[in-house]
Amino acid sequence: MNIEKKIATRQSYGEELAKLGEENENIIVLDADLSTATKTEIFAKKFPERFFNVGIAEQNLMGMAAGLSTFGKIPYASTFAVFAAGRAYEQIRNSIAYPNLNVKICATHAGITVGEDGATHQMLEDLSLMRSLPNMTVMCTSDDLQTRWAVREMAKVNGPVYIRLCRLATPVIYNENDKFEIGKGIQIGEGTDATVIATGVTVSEALKAQEILSKQGINIRVIDIHTIKPIDKELIIKCAKETKRIITIEDHNIIGGLGSSVCEVLSENCPTKVERMGIEDVFGRSGNAEELLKYYKIDSSAIINKILQ
Repeated sequence: MNIEKKIATRQSYGEELAKLGEENENIIVLDADLSTATKTEIFAKKFPERFFNVGIAEQNLMGMAAGLSTFGKIPYASTFAVFAAGRAYEQIRNSIAYPNLNVKICATHAGITVGEDGATHQMLEDLSLMRSLPNMTVMCTSDDLQTRWAVREMAKVNGPVYIRLCRLATPVIYNENDKFEIGKGIQIGEGTDATVIATGVTVSEALKAQEILSKQGINIRVIDIHTIKPIDKELIIKCAKETKRIITIEDHNIIGGLGSSVCEVLSENCPTKVERMGIEDVFGRSGNAEELLKYYKIDSSAIINKILQ
């Protein structure tokens, strides 16, 4: 992990989407008047005829994307997560997921790390909402390269995909030789003292904790679950059998997100005690992103304390 090089996954999304647009003329991008923040402006400048700013009308954003997909286009619909999964939930449910249309919902500025924008914009429920929808693939990427891979791979999925992206710049974890596959988690390390299962921004925090703990003779493995649905059941069960102790961590409500998904897998296949770290069923608050990670106890220090307990 390169802690010196940090890139926001929304930036990676915008840049790779523009590259994908060069290769596939069926890629269409829609935004709800937030293209500067979601970074779809990069695509808009290169392909203005394939970019649609629908204004502050998120329900219409999803409806238009649904319609375009029926003509063989591959729409990438972007806005903040709180508006995508929240304000437009009904349209996603009835106009995209129910008819199983080929729409890619790319939600930026998710989680507590939205920071100073405060509780109204810190979407902590989107993974729960999206993964409960039939036909929906749900993703949450952790770094620059993984996001670029996801942008390309989701175009190959014939059906709706929801991807959760971060405002905060995060460390680069992967390199070009690493493999990425939708639905397959990534194991980092072979530690047997515990398994920390993370997603999105918390993956780099788990890796920081892994490095610090190793110097104390405590060896943990980190699992990057970039695909919440379909989740990698095989890897989760394997880790439960090999390490016994499972800790999940996410920048999301502990209800309905990664922790709940892991608990569902293990309760049905390999009963194991799971300790869930995340936002403990409260709303967020305004503040610096790094300070909020610490305040809500989802940073590397919190992981270390949890394991040492």
